[in-house]
Amino acid sequence: MLLPLIVVVCGVCFTGGVLGIHALLLGRLPGRRLPRYVRQPRLWGTGALLVSCCGFGSATLFVVGLGLVALGHTVKSVS
Repeated sequence: MLLPLIVVVCGVCFTGGVLGIHALLLGRLPGRRLPRYVRQPRLWGTGALLVSCCGFGSATLFVVGLGLVALGHTVKSVS
């Protein structure tokens, strides 16, 4: 029972990391649905990286990452 849980959590962390790197470096998100919901892809990508990489080591960085992901969804572009 523990092994499938570990596989799922590692898969979610890997997917979040890949999406975070993609959004942070390229400034856009892949797919059709995700770019419609995220207004600031670079901010969202930074938060996704913090959540996926530092979520196990530090609770503070996990919460900061969740905040950045939420801000990436809500903050409007200045330009």
